[in-house]
Amino acid sequence: MCGLAGEIRFDGRAADVEAVARMTACLVHRGPDGEGLWADGPVALGHRRLAIIDLSPSGAQPMRDDETGSTIVFNGCIYNHHELRAELRGIGHTFRSTSDTEVIEKAWHQWGERFVDHLLGMFAIVIREHASGRTVLARDRLGIKPLYLDERPGMLRFASTVQALLAGGGVDTAVDRDALAAYMSFHAVVPAPRTILAGVTKLPPATLRVIEADGTSREQVYWRPAFERDPADAGMSGRDWEEALRNALRTAVRRRMVADVPVGVLLSGGLDSSLVVALLAELGQPDLETFSIGFEDSGGESGDEFSYSTLIAREFGTHHHRIPIGSERLLPAVDAAVAAMSEPMVSHDCVAFFLLSEEVSRSIKVVQSGQGADEVLGGYEWYPPLAGVPRDEAVDAYSAVFVDRPWSTMASWLNPAWLAETDVPRAFLDAAFAAPGAETSVDAALRIDTTVMLVDDPVKRVDSMTMAWGLEARVPFLDHELVELAGRIPPRLKLADGGKGVLKRASRGLVPDAVIDRTKGHFPVPAIRQLEGPMLARVREALLDPAAQRRDLFRRDTVARLLADPNTERTTLDSNALWQLGLLELWLQANDIR
Repeated sequence: MCGLAGEIRFDGRAADVEAVARMTACLVHRGPDGEGLWADGPVALGHRRLAIIDLSPSGAQPMRDDETGSTIVFNGCIYNHHELRAELRGIGHTFRSTSDTEVIEKAWHQWGERFVDHLLGMFAIVIREHASGRTVLARDRLGIKPLYLDERPGMLRFASTVQALLAGGGVDTAVDRDALAAYMSFHAVVPAPRTILAGVTKLPPATLRVIEADGTSREQVYWRPAFERDPADAGMSGRDWEEALRNALRTAVRRRMVADVPVGVLLSGGLDSSLVVALLAELGQPDLETFSIGFEDSGGESGDEFSYSTLIAREFGTHHHRIPIGSERLLPAVDAAVAAMSEPMVSHDCVAFFLLSEEVSRSIKVVQSGQGADEVLGGYEWYPPLAGVPRDEAVDAYSAVFVDRPWSTMASWLNPAWLAETDVPRAFLDAAFAAPGAETSVDAALRIDTTVMLVDDPVKRVDSMTMAWGLEARVPFLDHELVELAGRIPPRLKLADGGKGVLKRASRGLVPDAVIDRTKGHFPVPAIRQLEGPMLARVREALLDPAAQRRDLFRRDTVARLLADPNTERTTLDSNALWQLGLLELWLQANDIR
């Protein structure tokens, strides 16, 4: 797990090494254990290292390989690197390190564009071939690792964060109107390749781009999960699916134990992270460290779930850390968390993950987390209303339970200059739901949530907030083979028992019933859900800042109405509407976008 940056020129000029050095320095939080910079004419690559696998200097990056004639920078972890190394050795390749980085480089040399099919893990990869001048960019199947791009005539820059690209200079920082429409519709999610900034894009998940020396390129999506029934599964009973899911999750958790440092767990007290703890205990991981966070109650809402996380810690004998956060730490953490976001993320969970990661990183470098189970296995409340809805009516049904606000009302939120010309969010949903490979309306919703909304909300949230403190988070529910299995499970089994039924039943006997049967909770940060006092004052300050007034994104009468009554108006999914507006301005101002 690291941070990468670089520049490629196609106009005959040498890469700007100083710019790449600035970009790389901006990633120190993602890689506090080392840095490297490599340049050769039109290309420069930078890297900050978080040492997890092969802690020796042999694992440092950028990694040049004279055998393959290439140089690589890589962010992530390849969980099957031991097996791939043995396979590549058998073919005739030699290795000088035990790092997964070197395995990727040899895999590209051996298998070309199909090398990604061999990788089990999370990754953002850039490989430069010395002789051909060809550059390869790749991102993992579920987009766990980010790769942001700044493309201009004659040049491409790339980095693990938007802030690193901004440090390089010259980025078009105008707000993208179509991206703003998505932000206001999908809980701040801006689907790839767009970001909120006109001059920054992101390589989509499961995408491989090959760029020739002259700048021409081709791009392919190398993985598309099917959300439909396989005839080979026709004889499977509910219990068969439960056992298959249990085995797939065991494999996913075991894969994510691969490290040369200890691996802990972020334990919320919910089913998903509790099951990860149970499986790690079953797999015999000794001295397992678990971590939970809690906040002060506010607005009548509880701020912690310590009772459940403590129950799990006692059940499995973990070394458990309960981390209470006082109100005096919350406001400073909001600004710090916003500054750590590569893109604006409206979920109040961000601050919780930021503070939790700060504490966890003091004692451990790698954690497993339960993110993704709700999207993959049907745990959210907007899935049951889609059951039985004809496929040709699915977009309307999904929009009614998921989209923040109807397009017809957008003019009451955004000023005319910032309104997209057409209903961009609806066009995106229409195309996504119309794509082949989803059998029912529930399947189609699970597919878009797994491959789009999950990537650019909870997954991005966890990566940004943990890596702000040099902490690597691994997400077993996003093992791509587990996702493929989940896509084949009949929706009725997922929606059973109030959601995630197949997972709840698979967990019986592994996780205490008290955790399985509890009311579904969220990572609570009541002071953001209910804005008052200093937190409300900070949002007010951001929305009334001169930069916000000049930008004039939001209708001033709407802002005034929300500031006067900050907690009544909610989005479809019960987020605070004022926080959604304020968060965007907080992020733009934190990045000095004026």
